[in-house]
Amino acid sequence: MMTGLVSAADGTVRLLECVTVDGYDAWLQAQPEAVRQWLADTGFEPKARRYAMLPAVDGDARALALLDGFDDVWGLGDLPHRLPAGCYRLEGVADAVQQHTLALGWALGSYRYSRYKTKPGREAATLLIEDELLCAAVQREAGAVAFVRDLINTPAQDMGPAQLAQAAAELAAEHGAEYTCTVGDALLSRNYPTIHAVGRASVHPPRLIDLRWGDEAHPRVTLVGKGVCFDSGGLDLKNASGMRHMKKDMGGAAHVLGLARRIMDERLPVRLRVLIPAVENSVSGDAFRPGDVLRTRKGLSVEVDNTDAEGRLVLCDALTDAADEEPEVIVDFATLTGAARVALGTELPAYFTHSDALGAELDALGREVQDPVWRLPLFDDYRYQLDSQIADLLNCSTSGFGGAITAALFLDAFVPKTTDWVHLDLMAWNQRNRPGRPRGGEAMGLRAVYAWLERRYGGG
Repeated sequence: MMTGLVSAADGTVRLLECVTVDGYDAWLQAQPEAVRQWLADTGFEPKARRYAMLPAVDGDARALALLDGFDDVWGLGDLPHRLPAGCYRLEGVADAVQQHTLALGWALGSYRYSRYKTKPGREAATLLIEDELLCAAVQREAGAVAFVRDLINTPAQDMGPAQLAQAAAELAAEHGAEYTCTVGDALLSRNYPTIHAVGRASVHPPRLIDLRWGDEAHPRVTLVGKGVCFDSGGLDLKNASGMRHMKKDMGGAAHVLGLARRIMDERLPVRLRVLIPAVENSVSGDAFRPGDVLRTRKGLSVEVDNTDAEGRLVLCDALTDAADEEPEVIVDFATLTGAARVALGTELPAYFTHSDALGAELDALGREVQDPVWRLPLFDDYRYQLDSQIADLLNCSTSGFGGAITAALFLDAFVPKTTDWVHLDLMAWNQRNRPGRPRGGEAMGLRAVYAWLERRYGGG
């Protein structure tokens, strides 16, 4: 997987001079007159995240990149596809942590999804990081994000339940992990009834993907990801615009696989388990219906108010299975509600947890690694909105208010209060191009959650 970074270069290497906005005037005064005149003549504005190609001095071709600071992970995120093709080396950044930060933004900005392009486009510039260990560390981090993006960007025709399971199987084989998959009617005999109910209408059988890795003596960490590979809404059919990007509804599954990849790459000392209910929410004569009552793995009955609230149904069986093993931590990722997007917009993932200490740490680490997340409350007074007259729970509230909270409260019914649980409700999609974050599938909150797990279990 290409990340735009190299640790050695055969041909010409250009300098990429990194200068802060505050240090620009001093840098400019130290430049030859030809450089100062060139920047003046071209109207260069000394603002953050601006760049310029500079006249060669003593035969060395150079580029200038202006940054707010050397700790801005997105400072170089635009440059791989804006600079002329070739290899560049950072100049003016001596600190290894700052090099890592800037190189990560470059690597994430190098990403393009071109699987279906007959002409892949112009060649991206590469960045030389001569410290091989540092280069490899950035490649691992960026590679996990690129893996998530690739999975989400792949159309449902090529990323259905079977292909998602294959991606998990290949990841498991690569890292020596255990892999099992329960498919079709076997879900019923093994007591995963809601996963089966949601996925049974599709010609692509539903399944539960199960990956395990690490020493059994290590603390147990379980990741659960919503794997709805395409969501039509079921019998409560979405409209055309609502269905347009529903290939991304397996974004939660992509996130837990990307996070698992990172955990295994870094050899984090945990006993990892990954559970992904992989289904397609389709319409057929066998589709589950509004008004149906489903029995869950936990034994609770759920009345279906809306078949487009299917994600929480497949997650509840997987969360129950996860909780049965009493792990220290359960983290689930899901493209669960439009309500979370209404509350926070498309670029800031919501998360829920009962633990104030966990929340404070996750908030701080999200800011530190520049992968922000925002806590919403598990407000217990809203549980009444999930009351059913004929079953233990409704699968969604009928009020239209607080939908992200009531969805989280539904999931909360399947997780013990004694377990550190984090539920992330995310878009998994960039609606616009930003430095380092091209439009399309995106990993959101993944680096923040990894930083938290590393702090907790890796001594980082």
